[in-house]
Amino acid sequence: MRGMAAGGPPQKPVAFGKSLKRILGLMAPDRIRMTWVVILAAVSVVLSVLAPKLLGHATDVIFNGVAGTMFKGFPAGTTKAEVLAALRAKGQGQVADMLGGMNFVPGQGLDFNALGWILIGVLALYLVAFFFNWSQGYITAGVVQRAMYRLRQRIEEKLDRLPMSHFQEQSRGDVLSKVTNDIDNFSQTLTQTLTQVLTSVLTVVGVLAFMFSISWILAIIALVTVPIVALITVAIAKRSRVQFTTQWKTTGQLNGHVEEMFTGHEIVKAFGQQEAAIEKFAVSNDRLYASSAKAQFISGIIMPSMNFISNLNYVIVAVIGGIQVASGTLTIGSVQAFIQYSRQFSQPMAQIGSMFNLLQSGVASAERVFELLDAKEQDPDHVPAQTITNPKGRVVFENVNFSYSPDEPLIQDLSLVAEPGQTVAIVGPTGAGKTTLVNLLMRFYDIDSGRITIDGVDTAKMARDDLRRRFGMVLQDAWLFGGTIRDNLAYGKLDATEEEITAAAEATHVDHFVRALPDGYNTVLTDDGAGLSTGQRQLMTIARAWVADPGILILDEATSSVDTRTEVLIRQAMNRLRESRTSFVIAHRLSTIRDADLILVMDHGRIVEQGTHEDLLSDNGFYYDLYMSQFADPVVEETSTP
Repeated sequence: MRGMAAGGPPQKPVAFGKSLKRILGLMAPDRIRMTWVVILAAVSVVLSVLAPKLLGHATDVIFNGVAGTMFKGFPAGTTKAEVLAALRAKGQGQVADMLGGMNFVPGQGLDFNALGWILIGVLALYLVAFFFNWSQGYITAGVVQRAMYRLRQRIEEKLDRLPMSHFQEQSRGDVLSKVTNDIDNFSQTLTQTLTQVLTSVLTVVGVLAFMFSISWILAIIALVTVPIVALITVAIAKRSRVQFTTQWKTTGQLNGHVEEMFTGHEIVKAFGQQEAAIEKFAVSNDRLYASSAKAQFISGIIMPSMNFISNLNYVIVAVIGGIQVASGTLTIGSVQAFIQYSRQFSQPMAQIGSMFNLLQSGVASAERVFELLDAKEQDPDHVPAQTITNPKGRVVFENVNFSYSPDEPLIQDLSLVAEPGQTVAIVGPTGAGKTTLVNLLMRFYDIDSGRITIDGVDTAKMARDDLRRRFGMVLQDAWLFGGTIRDNLAYGKLDATEEEITAAAEATHVDHFVRALPDGYNTVLTDDGAGLSTGQRQLMTIARAWVADPGILILDEATSSVDTRTEVLIRQAMNRLRESRTSFVIAHRLSTIRDADLILVMDHGRIVEQGTHEDLLSDNGFYYDLYMSQFADPVVEETSTP
């Protein structure tokens, strides 16, 4: 397929930082909401991080009660210092050191009232933290979807500003994949990672602060894991980034192949190319499978690696914390809280690594979307745009030059005049520039030099929409969209009345077969007009042009794919449509343009002959040869056999 890139991996990794900055820029209109997201996330994290500290205090209350109960045999009023002195006197100095870190009262049991209030406080913290976390997730989802809404709008507007050459150079399936699959993946990635990464970063900062408040020694031990996590994440991300980029690029190629094979499935079957199509699909599918499997495998290494580091850190903290408890430096509750914090510290670190790897997939999709947004646009409309105030339909080409590529000139120094109401037929061999001439007239392409005017107004100085509204087109490929027959007929004039639609249908021989359908004009068509014959679809496109009531008509091989009887009907409909309109007719069947007011004979981008049918035949020139090649009896060369 033209425009489809090779399936290998990209030559260089994506510009992650630059693309991420651009992604965040998409949410700039919602900066106030994002500020609230940060505030809510910060409050939620603070409350969540405070809970282990209170739970540690609850543990200390329990152990203080247990320790106080152990010394009920001591006389009333015995102090903690006296108990510890007695233990040391008995040679139990290590036990005394451990109990020295506790705040117990000899003979006093567990304080259930204090313990109950602490547990209620912890429950309240978790409930409020949940509410704030849910709120910031809700707001973030709205921010992301609004950003995607604006992005889809920008893409739709961008597609309207892209030149025709862009769509000829790109696979349609790949373009569709960018505006569907890539945007969906991009949206899901932002929704999943934005709040998670923010919460994880804030959690790491908050947990680290509380860890230092408990024990700077244990906090430094926990910090050792940070550079290890960072190195592992960066190393894995470098490998996964390429695979994610390849995955989404290959997805676009696979979609392009499927779209191409589905559109031309009749031709594929007619030429017996099903096996070749399946083999080509299998190659792309295998490439997609390989890149997806590698991307998921490489990204999946992060979590096991993080868990291993987390468990190793847990063991070290537990051992050193136990030593500090035995020495009386820390309470059991403080060590318990620190172990919870070490878990909370390791978990968001692992989540950051996992989310960062998931971002690789999202950024790879985002870059494909940005590639579409950054594509070169057609030249903007002239400001101020000129318009035609008194339309008559006089079309003039003045020394027009045009080429699709600089090294291959096509239209060269072409000049012609189509008077109002004239029917101008354009004939010539394949590749002579007939359709290109029409594309230039509609400004699907801009000319390299020269000038094209309509009623004296330079089309280059008109707004494209204003220019194209003055044309009606009937092409060889009868395009119908999914919708009712009425909607299809009124496509060129959305406010057309029922009378206008019916009159156009009757004039173009459409009314009789539409009324034969069960739902008549309310019959819903699929996007390819299935259920209608080729001739019926073609007649509908003529009726659509009739409803639009254009000043200038373009007929491009409108009868080339129908039977003789239908061709007669189409010709009759076109003859009615051409009345009092300037018309350009591109035709290979020269019998269809005998009554044209002016026939232009093109060859290699030049008008080599022009005149009426009779004049051109009498000249015995290029047109005469074309005409005779269609209607003269074939010459059979006989060779003598020895």
